[in-house]
Amino acid sequence: MAFRLSVNLNKIALVRNSREGNYPNVTAFAELFLNAGAQGLTAHPRPDQRHMRPSDIRELSAVAKAHDVEFNIEGNPFARPKAEYPGLLHLVETYHPEQCTLVPDSDSQLTSDHGFDLNRDGDRLQKLIEQLKDSGTRVSLFMDPDVEQIKLAQECGADAIELYTGPFAWAFNESIANTVVQENKVDELFKLHVNAAKAAQKLELGINAGHDLNLSNLKIYKDLPGLQEVSIGHALTVDALLMGYENALKKYLELCS
Repeated sequence: MAFRLSVNLNKIALVRNSREGNYPNVTAFAELFLNAGAQGLTAHPRPDQRHMRPSDIRELSAVAKAHDVEFNIEGNPFARPKAEYPGLLHLVETYHPEQCTLVPDSDSQLTSDHGFDLNRDGDRLQKLIEQLKDSGTRVSLFMDPDVEQIKLAQECGADAIELYTGPFAWAFNESIANTVVQENKVDELFKLHVNAAKAAQKLELGINAGHDLNLSNLKIYKDLPGLQEVSIGHALTVDALLMGYENALKKYLELCS
C-alpha cells in the first residue's frame, strides 16, 4: 500500500535561524526535495518563530503550488498572534494550503508531545474547523491512538487525523537493545495504532501519521491500515546529513511506495 511523504522543513529553518541571514535557504531545500520526488511539504509555524517564520509560509506555499503538490501547515489554532506571527488561521486563510493539521502544542513545549483532548477542546475546535474548511482547506487533527477520541474528531468535523507516533518510535528505539519487554511494547503500541486506524477508516477519516518516524521504524509502521501520508522532518534531516538528501529521500520514498 502506497502513501505520500510530506517533508517537514522545520529543522532546515531551525539551522538557518542559528545565524543571521538566510543560510540554509528553506525554500531552496524545498525545491531540492520536491525535485527529488517528495510528494508534499509540511511547515509548522509557531508564535516564538524558533524555526518557521510567516515569510517562509508565503514562499513555501508558492513552491508547492508551482510543483502541484500538497502544502500542509501545522500549528496550534488557539495560539495568540505574537509580534510578527499573525496566528495560524490568518496564515491558512491567506495562503490556502491543501491541508491544515491542528496541533495542541504550546510555546513551552520543545516539540509536539500529545494529541488533542476533544472532551475538553472539541466545542471550540469545531467552530475553527468549520472556518478553515470554508476557506477550502482540509483539516486534520493531531491525535493519540485513542478510539473514543477519534470518534470525537469525526464529530468535530475533521476530515482526517494525524496519529502521534512518538511513543511508538521511542519504544522501537529501545527495542534495538533486544530487550523482550521493549519488543512487546512496540507490538502493543502498534496494535493501538492499528485499532485507531481501523476506527478512523470506519468513520471515513483520512489517516496521516508523524513524529520521530524514521527509516527503521517505518518498516513496521508502513503496514498501518489506510495510511495515506507521513510527515517526516527530523529523521530525514539527520539522514540527509549522513547520506545526502537525494539518497535519504530515495530510501524514504521506497518505504512509502
